[in-house]
Amino acid sequence: MAGVSTVVLGIESSCDETGAGLVRDGRLLGHAVASSMAEHARYGGVVPEIAARAHVHAVAPVVTEALDRAGLGLAEVGAVAVTAGPGLSGALQVGLAAAKGYAFALGVPLYGVHHLAGHVAVDTLAHGPLPDPCVVLIVSGGHTSLLLVRDLARDRIVHLGDTRDDAAGECFDKTARILGLPYPGGPAIDRTARAGDPAAVRLPRPLSGPGEDPYGFSFSGLKTAAARLLERPEPPATADLAAGLQEAVADVLTRKAVRACLDHGVGTLVVVGGVAANSRVRELAEQRCAAAGLTLRVPPRELCTDNGAMIAAVGDLLHRAGAPAAPFDLAIDPSAPLEYAALGRPAARR
Repeated sequence: MAGVSTVVLGIESSCDETGAGLVRDGRLLGHAVASSMAEHARYGGVVPEIAARAHVHAVAPVVTEALDRAGLGLAEVGAVAVTAGPGLSGALQVGLAAAKGYAFALGVPLYGVHHLAGHVAVDTLAHGPLPDPCVVLIVSGGHTSLLLVRDLARDRIVHLGDTRDDAAGECFDKTARILGLPYPGGPAIDRTARAGDPAAVRLPRPLSGPGEDPYGFSFSGLKTAAARLLERPEPPATADLAAGLQEAVADVLTRKAVRACLDHGVGTLVVVGGVAANSRVRELAEQRCAAAGLTLRVPPRELCTDNGAMIAAVGDLLHRAGAPAAPFDLAIDPSAPLEYAALGRPAARR
């Protein structure tokens, strides 16, 4: 029932992290994450079958750990939310099966959640309700989008711009491999760039010229540009190239995000997703938002990457808004478009 204080259990299993979180009335009670990253690192990327098997082994212990950290028993859970898409098919199936089992055994509502809506909602656990409206920049390994968000539980999410090819995190991963840096590439690029000079290597700023898409992104060419520099007889130092790449990505992301806020008369920018943990993206976003008179909200680093708390946060918003629960024949959607926070059955809409 809308308005009733309820503990929501969230389960995330879209890629290589198995996450569980517990949220009540917008407050994070506890969460836990198990990652299979080390198993994928030797392959230079996530192997879907390995990820799915890891979720099978991790999901129950992770839920138990989250409950223990929250000081709660399973019987105190009043609703279950789960990532139903997008993501790896086998990985999503494991999380959904677990969520259905918990919801059925407890006799509580089940909510299917869009993974990217989770990244948006997780900021509420650190900074309170989202302003209506706000501009959200989602930057991760698989997604880069600029969104206009109003009521996340009820309203359609408006896409101002999306990436045409590689996402920002994907660009980091691919370039890190070219540079001989370890997987995952994003943190490796960030660490390496600290010893480099971002002005030593000038890389292009895609889709930033006059008349080009003001809110769209394209990062595939940056990877190619970096590869061409390495083919030179005297290639740049690895640290300088990492710093130049990071600067180009951060510049494009923050410049377009601030412009979107100003163009739409929105006073708050929310930056979320795994790449929101990048030090230069955070720093440049702070500088540009301060200069433009905008409020910047970025979740703590531990909540930027995939976790169950973000899914519980969406479930909590849906439950408090009186959204209908998903049916128990809820199916995964590995390529679900981001239109509403709820998947499987629409949320109540204004």
